[in-house]
Amino acid sequence: MTNVLAWVSGSGVVQGIIIGGTLAFLSAVVIMNVVGRTLTTTVNGWSSIRQCGQPGNGILVRAACAKALPAVNVFEEAAYWTSTTDASGQRLTSSHDYVLHFPAGQFPPNDAFWTLTATDMVGYMVNNPANRLGIGSRSTLAKNPDGSTDIHLQSKAPDRHAENWLPTPSGNFKLMLRAYLPGAAILDGSYQVPHVARTQ
Repeated sequence: MTNVLAWVSGSGVVQGIIIGGTLAFLSAVVIMNVVGRTLTTTVNGWSSIRQCGQPGNGILVRAACAKALPAVNVFEEAAYWTSTTDASGQRLTSSHDYVLHFPAGQFPPNDAFWTLTATDMVGYMVNNPANRLGIGSRSTLAKNPDGSTDIHLQSKAPDRHAENWLPTPSGNFKLMLRAYLPGAAILDGSYQVPHVARTQ
């Protein structure tokens, strides 16, 4: 075994293969990131890739989509938006409180349901004392007097409307909004997800 390791460590061929493989991997990541950015549309801090899952996509588009949103449905089946910044462009972090304000009748239009989750930056959900990992159309949400709805995004429960609270993980975090069987306004691009406003 020692002889094998010594040969590997001294072999220019093996070292060349390792270096070549590493460079190929890093090059592929850079290319997928570039392709992903060209496909991404960002409005009000929310990013989406509408082309993912389409049967005519080339290998680079499929790879970029798989890196950004593994196991994603076609946009007509499920629309996905992600956000890591607030309305001022600052990183979302648990050291601040935020509100996602939906005017009356302006929840994501759909023929199934919508849901909002907060994850760590990798995309993993994090347990919280409220045992609440998501909030959406199946939640009982309190409305404001004008019919609008505020979803509170913060690490601790708000003083009022705790039913509208989505606990956020510690540190920087990411939001993902999904609408299943999205409505026409989503499909034609006229619907816009409201920006995330920092309140504290």
